[in-house]
Amino acid sequence: MTDSNGAKRNIPFTDVDAVNAMFTSHFQHNDVAVVVTEMGDGFAALELHSDARHMRPGNMVSGPTQMSLADTIAYVVVFTKLGITPMAVTSNLNMHFLRPCLGPLVRAEGKLLRIGKTSATIEVRIFGEGHAEPSAFSTVAYALPKVLSI
Repeated sequence: MTDSNGAKRNIPFTDVDAVNAMFTSHFQHNDVAVVVTEMGDGFAALELHSDARHMRPGNMVSGPTQMSLADTIAYVVVFTKLGITPMAVTSNLNMHFLRPCLGPLVRAEGKLLRIGKTSATIEVRIFGEGHAEPSAFSTVAYALPKVLSI
């Protein structure tokens, strides 16, 4: 998009409804059904209402579920800069589990650290219901699709 002087402007993509519709359409068989609740410039948040499929013994949200949330919110953060970009793919995910994650409501928040021509790096924090401190912290890298010139 360009401004009145012809200079390129980056306007954040913040259409929560469009992203939720895309997830419903393309990921309907995913056991981790999330709802994106917020999108801003380089920031996004989502929620999961966990159930027995997401729990480990001790009634804690499982590590694989938390990793899926981290990956998903990082994907959405990329969208805030590029629009819905289905071919952006995870290239690295590093997860630190800090304390038990208790549900049933789990929130993931992602913040863009850097975006370039070929990759993006996102910081993610996972919160169990009613907790101010994160249960997990993650850095996620996404490989971005090449822009094809016609």
